[in-house]
Amino acid sequence: MKLKKGDEVLVIAGKNRGESGTIVRAFPKENRVLIDGINVVKRHRRATRQGGKGQIVEQSMPLHASNVQLMDPKDGKPTRIKIVRTKDGGRERVAVKSGETLK
Repeated sequence: MKLKKGDEVLVIAGKNRGESGTIVRAFPKENRVLIDGINVVKRHRRATRQGGKGQIVEQSMPLHASNVQLMDPKDGKPTRIKIVRTKDGGRERVAVKSGETLK
């Protein structure tokens, strides 16, 4: 998975298509990402003590990584990512549209 925590992404498929946000957490084994304020669902929370009240809580759920696309750091439009080898043998993420290196 080429997406990381802190990347600015755009949702390209699903009920939140067109919305953008920052990745809060990445789940590489499941190929999913969690974006704050995107894919929000309501969950019922049970009362924690006797006589207490339960409540309905809104919670962001992870999206599949194929449904989001990284925003180009140069012009802010969605782009693909490629991995390029550096001269010292390391790896760099590069935006395909602009050719700009990502952090």
